[in-house]
Amino acid sequence: MPAAPIPAGQAPVSSTSAAPTTPPATPGFFTRWGRAYIADWTGVTPTDPNAPKRRGTPPPIPSPPYPASDWPIGGTEEIGVPDYNTYMLQQAIDKDPIKLSRVKWYGWIAIGANGSTNNRGNAGKGIAANAPLAYDAYPNMVVLDQLALYTERLADVTQTDHFDWGFRITNLYGQDYRYTTSHGILSQQLLVKNSQYGYDPVMVYADLYFPKLGQGSDLRIGRYVSLPDIEAQLAPNNYSYSHSILYTVDCYTMVGANITTKIDDHWTVQAGISPGCDTAPWTHDAKLTGNFCAIYTFRNGGDAINVCDNTLNDGKYAYNNLTAFYATWYHRISPHWHTDTEGWYQYMRDTPSVFWINTGVPYNKVTSPWPENVSNYKFLYPNGPGTAPVTPSTLNFGAVCEDPRNTYTGYRHAYCYAPEWAMTNYIEHNFWHDTASLNIRNEIVNDIKGQRTGTPGYYEEHMVGFDFWAGTTVTFRPELSYIHAFSKYGLRALDIAPGSSVNAMDNAPMGQLPVNTMKGIGAKTQALVLAADIIWHF
Repeated sequence: MPAAPIPAGQAPVSSTSAAPTTPPATPGFFTRWGRAYIADWTGVTPTDPNAPKRRGTPPPIPSPPYPASDWPIGGTEEIGVPDYNTYMLQQAIDKDPIKLSRVKWYGWIAIGANGSTNNRGNAGKGIAANAPLAYDAYPNMVVLDQLALYTERLADVTQTDHFDWGFRITNLYGQDYRYTTSHGILSQQLLVKNSQYGYDPVMVYADLYFPKLGQGSDLRIGRYVSLPDIEAQLAPNNYSYSHSILYTVDCYTMVGANITTKIDDHWTVQAGISPGCDTAPWTHDAKLTGNFCAIYTFRNGGDAINVCDNTLNDGKYAYNNLTAFYATWYHRISPHWHTDTEGWYQYMRDTPSVFWINTGVPYNKVTSPWPENVSNYKFLYPNGPGTAPVTPSTLNFGAVCEDPRNTYTGYRHAYCYAPEWAMTNYIEHNFWHDTASLNIRNEIVNDIKGQRTGTPGYYEEHMVGFDFWAGTTVTFRPELSYIHAFSKYGLRALDIAPGSSVNAMDNAPMGQLPVNTMKGIGAKTQALVLAADIIWHF
């Protein structure tokens, strides 16, 4: 029988059913991770068209090649600014480069190396002979500077209609723990053992965002980095591998609460309380401490002035209890040039003399310049009974209250006022379509009583370096630094364990010239350091 005709306009129907389609296989974790890097390096990382929009002034500088597109401000999220970061690890976890979880995991590994004219460093013995240069403290070495892992949820600070919250937990392992250590938080690694490598939970805090207070307010509670400064503790947040001396010897972290309120596009104010700089509230060094900062932004975001009193308390000696007054000016010269200038004056009152054994004042655990020490607050007699007693230092220096030369007779002062001041300038130039930058740093620091570096005197430092970026995830930062120390009393400050020149001068044979004492320990006045690091973000 002939087949029935197919009506006009109707397609023939197959006599067999269609084969089921197999969904494409989902790439594995490491494949997704690798593809995220390739997309980043080739500039094809997809962006979320529904991402929050920035409010306020436009970003003043590009990132990369700079650490951030906004002028630095500590103790808060940048109110009105969306999240510009990229998250390679999180893309692999979430299987989607756009629809990422609000709780993100990310981090980096930073490996550094340097070649230095300082040659008496010994990491095993804790002799950081490049100091007070940082973070390349140990000369002529390759080191793991930082292995960092973040767990973070950012509050949405771009919107103004509802409360939001965030948090951050930062785990840091590496040589750089020695700069972020807070007294009372695993601090025995540094203050007792002076270990080259250590672990520090640098940041553990919650952010509470109140959109109706001013143009937005962020209340931060926990352990966070200190408020002012051009520079930052974590490697990707800094212009260069090394840090200025100004930054090295001031406050690093606080444990407390800080509120930041954006009043308008010009004014932002900050206020907070803590137990003091780099000090946990359960230590005997803790003091109820306030802080206040004001930031004025102008020229459509191209300039900002930040003034800050970082430590409002009695100013008396305690671990890093630095009463500090900061002023910082950020200035965009053109789309490819900008400059940052920072100055501070800081002090501690009633600072114990570094020669406290010779002051006639009985040893006291609280007022000693060493809150922790390897002799458990007892004298040691390394040369036998009846010889000169010592307590091994734990890097928290006393003050050089007077001339350390051995011609000094009688009891020394037990305490004195220990101030210091510093100024640092950065000149920055971005080029190669914002994949590289030139970094120039010049600074002078006057550690008047030697309480911050261990040796009183002026320090001048000059650095020229570069940042080279592959996408947003790999950074190579070579640099060349020169430092010159001008110390009083015939002291020399470089190529030694910090503070050891003062001890050598105090214990030198009677009549020995200071120049011979300094030569005897190999101390120098100048140093040149060629250094570089590479940062791999994940």
